[in-house]
Amino acid sequence: MEFLDIPLFDDDFYKMMFRFIINITFLTIIIRFIYYPYSKRKNYVFTYYLISVIVFFLCFTLKKYELDIGMALGLFAIFGIIRYRTDPIDIKEMTYLFVVIGVSVINSLANKKMSYAEILGANALIILVLVSIERHWALKQEESKAIVYENINNIKPENYETLKSDLEERTGLNINKVTIGEVDFLRDTAKVTIFYFNS
Repeated sequence: MEFLDIPLFDDDFYKMMFRFIINITFLTIIIRFIYYPYSKRKNYVFTYYLISVIVFFLCFTLKKYELDIGMALGLFAIFGIIRYRTDPIDIKEMTYLFVVIGVSVINSLANKKMSYAEILGANALIILVLVSIERHWALKQEESKAIVYENINNIKPENYETLKSDLEERTGLNINKVTIGEVDFLRDTAKVTIFYFNS
């Protein structure tokens, strides 16, 4: 049966739903159980899920048409220029964005030449690599924090260790380095930046 020259039902519906279940299962492992425990950024969890779902259905829909190489490259160029102008994205978040887009594209565009064992194997290998890097190979990331410091006598070069010890006691952080910024002699304050490893 058709309505306005469009079929009301197609057997590809079952294929789409089955692949969507596979896709959302592996994405949940990547986003909820690998990315989130290490980053604790809930706003990116929402973003990754929505982008991956849209990419999956977009690619599955476009697969029904004959796309030439130029159209395919143009599609991935659109994905490549996705940016959020209001807030810069860290490299790690951009990498996870590329991962969730890539997984969605793999799960939606795989054809009869690729078995389900290969699809599941590719997803499992991606997860294995992510877990290995996050838990075993990832280096600690140095972070910084700006502080207004009122004990201006400690900003002298000869009092660097005293300054560092005082800031460690106040912040409870194991500080690697301290840099001095603007100094306000009228208020006896200085802007200092502390650098520490995020454990």
